[in-house]
Amino acid sequence: MHRRFFLTLAGTVTASAFIGMAASTRAQGVDVTAILHDPEAPETGNPKGDVTIVVFTDYNCPFCKKSTPDLDRIVRDDGRVRLVYKDWPILTEASVYGAQLALAAKYQGKYDLVHHTLMAIPGRQIPKQKMLEAVKRAGIDTARLQADLQANDDKIMALLRRNMAQAESLGLQGTPTYLIGPFRTSTLDYAGFKEALAEARRRQAAGDRVAE
Repeated sequence: MHRRFFLTLAGTVTASAFIGMAASTRAQGVDVTAILHDPEAPETGNPKGDVTIVVFTDYNCPFCKKSTPDLDRIVRDDGRVRLVYKDWPILTEASVYGAQLALAAKYQGKYDLVHHTLMAIPGRQIPKQKMLEAVKRAGIDTARLQADLQANDDKIMALLRRNMAQAESLGLQGTPTYLIGPFRTSTLDYAGFKEALAEARRRQAAGDRVAE
């Protein structure tokens, strides 16, 4: 798990404002429903799945990149998992740009494509220009992407703030972090995801449910 924190957002948002808002939310306690069901947060998998995985990620996190193929595989193979993405850009300023690109792509139905494109860039400390070039090569309508980013900047930045506040309220320490049913864990391989899902279902069957 990557534990470095770079809490600066692009635009007019300052690090101190970002942290202060998160600390305020943490003091109010954890809003599980908001974490599981933020209408602006991208989702994939089975929308009626019996277990939800919430993943907090950063596009400059090598551990996130390493886990992504196994996460995709377990969601596909299992067939009963609802996956919620929480873009949590904490590592570099370019991480924020990557999150903005991915979330802007949601407006043309391409969040998943941009997310996986950015996760597929090898290494860490990936600069903004390299991210944008990768997105262009993936076949995204970049003119529309930039227009959607500009038109929806307030919504996108508000979502990133909520994600940060939720991570802080949970006491998360770095990326990736996975919430799987009643469990919280960091980097997992395919077998680890499979085991965690089985245990989450066992707990849910026994009545130890996370609020939904």
